[in-house]
Amino acid sequence: MGIQRGDRFGSLVSMSSPQRGLDKFRKEHLKPDDPRWKEHYICGDMNTTLIQTAKGLTITVKHAVSTPHPYDRINLIAGTKGLFQDYPPRIYFDGMNKKEEFGSIDAWSQYKHPLWKQEGDLAQKLGGHGGMDFIMLYRLLQCVREGLAPDMDVYDSATWAAVAPLSVSSVSKGSAPVEFPDFTQGKWKQRSISAIATQA
Repeated sequence: MGIQRGDRFGSLVSMSSPQRGLDKFRKEHLKPDDPRWKEHYICGDMNTTLIQTAKGLTITVKHAVSTPHPYDRINLIAGTKGLFQDYPPRIYFDGMNKKEEFGSIDAWSQYKHPLWKQEGDLAQKLGGHGGMDFIMLYRLLQCVREGLAPDMDVYDSATWAAVAPLSVSSVSKGSAPVEFPDFTQGKWKQRSISAIATQA
C-alpha cells in the first residue's frame, strides 16, 4: 500500500465492545481468594479500529481480547477490479465467472513473488502462519547478509506501534478521530518503495 513510501496513516477511529468475557471467566473459574479478583478490567472484549491513509485508503484492524473464536487471519486487500482474501487464499476479479465466487490463487502462480517461488515450499514446511513467519525472518537475514536496506525500518515500527495507544485515545474520547504523528516529517512523499515490493 506504500505506507511511509508515498502514503501514510493519517487518522484512526476506534471502538470497543463492552468488557464481559474476563469477568465471566473469573466468576466461573477463580477461587474466592484468588488475587485476580482485585483486577479491574477496562478493555472491551472486541476492538475495531479504522485507519484512513493520507490518500484516502482504509484499513480495518480487529483485536479480540477474550472472545472465543477459531483461528482466522482475516487478511483482505481490495481494489477497483477485485480482491484477495487469505485463509484460505482466494481471489476474485470483476467478471471472473458467472457464479461470482472466489477462485483459487493457483491460476495466478506466474505472479508469485520471486522470494516465495524460491523459498515458499520450505517456508510452508517450517514456518508459521502459512510460511509468512519464515519468509519475513529469511528476508531480514538476507538484507543483513547482503548489506541491503531492510524492508521495514524505524518509521514502520513507530507507525505500527502507534496504533495501540492511538486506539486507546480514540476509545476514551467516544471513538473520536485521532491524528497519526508523521514520523517521517514529510519524507513519506519522497521515500522510494521498499525493495521487496519491486522485485520482479
